Amino acid sequence: MIPAPAHPLCVEATLDPRLTRWKWLVKWILAIPHYIVLFFLQVASLLLSIVVFFNILITGRYPRPLFDFNVGVMRWSTRVNYYANAVMGTDQYPPFTLKDAPGYPIRVDIAYPEKLSRGLVLVKWLLVVPQLLVVVLLLTSGWKAYRYVDDYSPFSSGLIGLLTLVAMGILTCTGRYPRGLFDLLMGLVRWTLRVLVYVYLMTDKYPPFRLDMGGSEPVAGVVEPAGSG
Repeated sequence: MIPAPAHPLCVEATLDPRLTRWKWLVKWILAIPHYIVLFFLQVASLLLSIVVFFNILITGRYPRPLFDFNVGVMRWSTRVNYYANAVMGTDQYPPFTLKDAPGYPIRVDIAYPEKLSRGLVLVKWLLVVPQLLVVVLLLTSGWKAYRYVDDYSPFSSGLIGLLTLVAMGILTCTGRYPRGLFDLLMGLVRWTLRVLVYVYLMTDKYPPFRLDMGGSEPVAGVVEPAGSG
């Protein structure tokens, strides 16, 4: 038995119990306005990451306004993916906002780090290589692993996209979204976002090689079987 430690990233999601059987076929079209806005937000986030890198290297701090902006971009992107690409666990159209949306079926938050390691910022890209190999399998191939929130195809070409397609096929045939697939997909999405948070220098906590399945985050101190992920 081992403890399940809390992670600075929190991803909470609920499965819409009244998903339409066929709406998933057109969600990616309905989400096109979001894709356009997110393209520019991602470009801005990439440019600002250069400022963030040097600020952490010199001061050991992530500028709070830039942190809040990048958290907002991740929230927005995750909501759009949850609706139209990965998981597709809701028919509720995502809001156009960087802020937290308490009423939306998926929510993302990241604890602000008061202090970050100045030395670690130089080697995070190297330390995270094993995790990126996992992300490549979950999402797509090659350099696109860095662009999870920019993959605007109806489904990603990795495991998450394949399992989402299977879930949508079952939904179409039975009118039900299989709960087991939802829990697994949320575990994969949570793993991917933890890696991205580390890559984007938003935490010094190395992403665990652990699949925390389900819509809710594991609670710190709750014990899990050693072979559970």
